[in-house]
Amino acid sequence: MSYQVIARKYRPQRFNDVVGQDHVTQTLSNAIRQNRTAHAYLFCGPRGTGKTTIARIFAKCLNCTGGPKVDFTDDDPRCREIAEGRSLDVIEIDGASNRGIEEIRELRDTVKYAPASSKFKIYIIDEVHMLTREAFSALLKTLEEPPAHVKFMFATTEPEKVLPTILSRCQRFDLRRIPAALIVRHLAQIAKQEKVRIDEAALYAIARGADGGMRDAESTLDQLISFCGEQIVESDVLSMFGLAAQSQILDLSRAVLAGEIETALRALNELARHGKDPGRLLSDMLSHYRNLLIYQVSKGDLSLLEVSEAEAASLAEQAGSARSEVLTRIMEVLTDCETRLRDAASKKILIEVALLKAVEARNATSIDAVLKQLQRLRAEGALEVVSIPMPAPAPPPHGPPPIRAANRGAVSPQLPASESGSATASPAADAPARSDLEQLWNKAVEAVGRASPFTRSYLLEAHPVSFNRNVLTIGFDPEFGDHLELVDNAKNRTLIQTKLIEFGFADAQVKFVKAETPADRARPPRTAVGPASLPAPDTPAPAEANAAEEKANPPQDESKPEPVPFKKDDFRNDPLIQKALEIFKGQIVEVRA
Repeated sequence: MSYQVIARKYRPQRFNDVVGQDHVTQTLSNAIRQNRTAHAYLFCGPRGTGKTTIARIFAKCLNCTGGPKVDFTDDDPRCREIAEGRSLDVIEIDGASNRGIEEIRELRDTVKYAPASSKFKIYIIDEVHMLTREAFSALLKTLEEPPAHVKFMFATTEPEKVLPTILSRCQRFDLRRIPAALIVRHLAQIAKQEKVRIDEAALYAIARGADGGMRDAESTLDQLISFCGEQIVESDVLSMFGLAAQSQILDLSRAVLAGEIETALRALNELARHGKDPGRLLSDMLSHYRNLLIYQVSKGDLSLLEVSEAEAASLAEQAGSARSEVLTRIMEVLTDCETRLRDAASKKILIEVALLKAVEARNATSIDAVLKQLQRLRAEGALEVVSIPMPAPAPPPHGPPPIRAANRGAVSPQLPASESGSATASPAADAPARSDLEQLWNKAVEAVGRASPFTRSYLLEAHPVSFNRNVLTIGFDPEFGDHLELVDNAKNRTLIQTKLIEFGFADAQVKFVKAETPADRARPPRTAVGPASLPAPDTPAPAEANAAEEKANPPQDESKPEPVPFKKDDFRNDPLIQKALEIFKGQIVEVRA
């Protein structure tokens, strides 16, 4: 008798022998017992998971002697004919080779003839998605209303390519990838019958390489028996598949979680030197991190995972070394690398970069976490910042005349100017003092906005607290306390000081604090308006100053704000933007006006 490969020798002959597809075999068995068999079935799923095998077993159940029944005898001559492919009433058609309209027309013409010796004439069409659109169209009417003695069984790995009009006329069954544990158990039974010794690690390596396909696993075992004889170990399987050992995958993933980039790169170099498949390596690492994530979320429930004892022990060891959000970010990096791997000129370099990014992702902080931290700090009052004023630069060449020494002790716009034009130190008249301070602040904000629109956008949320002893204190309400870190820097302080110097306050300093906004304070205008008229030292009387300023600067229509020039370099170099990039670890991709 000629040699028969393991995949055919141990092919399931009844529903109870099918591994990992109980949801399909149980449904078909119940349909037979209840006499509720349909006229057309579609079996979908990955290669080697049992589509054609289940169709043949179903055909045996329908056409066995005394059938339809599930428990047919092994020596039934009709079942043996079907198993050996010589039954006249069970016709198997390869959809890839008979995909044209002429072949389907011939099938349509023969379905009207009664079966030769069985109860049903059964057509099994494999890879049915390969049929042309015209062939599908020719099959539609027959498929919807076939003769009572005809059954159709279709098998395909790509159900999305089958016309919806065909799908709607069939009962569809989706076969799953077979779990590794079931493949290991089935291969162990075959090895025992073949009198081959194979260790458990080798069985798990075969199941890992088969990727859920029983036929692939059986073919690999057949090849290993030919290569190794009666003793098979894990290293034999790894060399055949180009796989990394499970211990190597665990060591590499442990190095990434620990931030040991040198160890990770050395491990990767060792795997590449031994010719391990880079795509398979990434897939195995992703699978491990996925198992680790599920292990954490399920609090150690191993029933949700398909892992060996060694990997289960490693999951328990690594579960406390990283949070779930860290594992998610690492998996995103590896998934992106896996997507780009096919087109990469140097796959090893791409994976090395991915490992570096994975270590960085381990230490990264999500935007949601940053926002929560800022909110917590603001609630605790930890964002109160009091900056040290920077020395004011020299006045511009064409600036206002210097202020007299009498005014430098306490320059305060809270005080109205006297009739002689000099500022006098008098704490009275609080309402006018507040009004003058607001005028100065509005004027400063608009002047700053012409130089840096981004700084102005934050200052609109601020308010002037006081201007005593040459120090302008700028407050942010606790609601906007997180703006302090973005605004309080040397560049912005210098910018505001420069504008104050232009207004006549040569020794002015700036300080940012957190302070509640006065209840009666109106929000500053958001449009660019002309300068406010504020009496300053060495200026004419208020009436004369207002008349002179109106003549020099006629009133502008506030409904038409001044256009602010936009410069991309200013945007990129703005300290607020740089601070935001630093906080969120981002980068500027494109700048649009």
